[in-house]
Amino acid sequence: MKKIFAIISLLMLVTLSGCNEEFLDTDPTDRVSGTAIFSDSENAMTAVNGLLRLLYIGGWGSSWAHENGGLPAYILVMDIKAEDHPMDGSGSGWYWYDYRYDTFGDWTGNAGHQYQMWNFFYTLISNANYILANEEMEGSSDYKHYVLGQAYALRSFCYMWLIQTYQQNGAIKGTNLPGVPIYTEPTVAGSEGKGRGTVKDVYDQANADIDKAIEHLSASNLGQLHKSHISLAVAYGIKARHALVQHDYATALAAAEKAMQGQKIGGWDDIKTVNDVNKQNVMWGLAIQTDQSMGNADPYTHMDADCKSTYSKARHLIGNWLYDEIPDTDVRKAWWTAPLDQSQWGTPGTVNGSQRSWCQKKLVFIDPAANTGDHILMRAEEMYLIAAEAACEQGNYSKAREYVKAVGEKRDSNYASRLASMSDDKTLNSNTVGAITTLMDEIFFQRRVELWSENPRLFDIQRRGLCFNRAWSGTNHPQTCTAYTSIPASANFILWIPQAEFDGNENMNADSDQNPKQGRNL
Repeated sequence: MKKIFAIISLLMLVTLSGCNEEFLDTDPTDRVSGTAIFSDSENAMTAVNGLLRLLYIGGWGSSWAHENGGLPAYILVMDIKAEDHPMDGSGSGWYWYDYRYDTFGDWTGNAGHQYQMWNFFYTLISNANYILANEEMEGSSDYKHYVLGQAYALRSFCYMWLIQTYQQNGAIKGTNLPGVPIYTEPTVAGSEGKGRGTVKDVYDQANADIDKAIEHLSASNLGQLHKSHISLAVAYGIKARHALVQHDYATALAAAEKAMQGQKIGGWDDIKTVNDVNKQNVMWGLAIQTDQSMGNADPYTHMDADCKSTYSKARHLIGNWLYDEIPDTDVRKAWWTAPLDQSQWGTPGTVNGSQRSWCQKKLVFIDPAANTGDHILMRAEEMYLIAAEAACEQGNYSKAREYVKAVGEKRDSNYASRLASMSDDKTLNSNTVGAITTLMDEIFFQRRVELWSENPRLFDIQRRGLCFNRAWSGTNHPQTCTAYTSIPASANFILWIPQAEFDGNENMNADSDQNPKQGRNL
């Protein structure tokens, strides 16, 4: 009668010594009891900061620590499995096997991403549940609503990540598919495990939680105390994302419009590198200071080809089809190295590493010597693109054009002409490397470029019921994996539930509750 991933609540706590501090203080708080933490709502901020700190620490699997960097690492995993983000070689092996669809057997152990991601998100849920169990805390009403808003929003965020990672899209495949276990109370060693339920159950829980978060954050006057915290605008942004997954485009549009209120689309100085929470267009991010360095678990250690880590010798590229589609008048083309003769590529793993065709320079360290750079989780530009997609789906083409233009014209000096050439049509080309002719094609093109490797591309593939082919003419993908990726809404796009969950949860059975077999041409 236990759940395999039962967590000692408040696994890691940090304190915020003053509401307006620039950084989160990471002094240990193991001297503070749970009773003291929740004695009043201001003290409870300690628990909130601990919960948010969990987003970018490692240790979620038994080994393979260097691809085990929390949420930033898992965003990378679900991006490289799609078509817009090649790796140019195996390097030290980290992430390579995800990229080449060669991790199907990892669910049996406790090291791979199947186990890590399950453990990570349920640990966050357990800690959020511990905070929410103290809902009657005393003290400042503003702080109480702020604390509860953070916990509800994070729990909602986690359940939607889990259902997208371990099950196919409900709007495409049906919401009666098996979901993931739902826990709304703290779990400890000995807690009874839950069954899978349905996709609808998970969607309903995520929707209810984000609505509760919005209710609480609306009642607080604290705003956003730190960019790592979830503001009311960020909560609306999360709601908009959830609605897209469920094909609830009316809700997505309304939530995105509320999220973008007061937000600014960044100019080139704001996006030249996307690694600083202090930029005006950043709504939510993980601010990582020197004493919080993630070390080799930081995805930038792998992605920043100009850092001195040998892990960067497997360089991260943009798919050359997508690169070629970006107009020369678009400033974002500078996020990647222009095509070079191979003799000019430089030596992988050296400070000249980005001298390689199509090499990314967008997501890199702010300070390579200290191995620090922030990880951005939400930008204003995404909200405009969500609103554009949702308006287009509802046939409101003028509004869709308004929102996509707001982003496009900040990037491309010739954008008005480009946008004018797109037909008013919500049809999205099912060939993801096909002609861009409709307004919906253009909205997705802007999304693929603007949010490259910030939002997992594979999640967009799943929610639209698409497939993809990396083997276009002249492709720069060294691993095309066509046999795994060529079936729309393929079961290959989701992970298997780790064996450890079945071993410890008597209400789940590996024979009846495991996901469909993954493999070639499934």
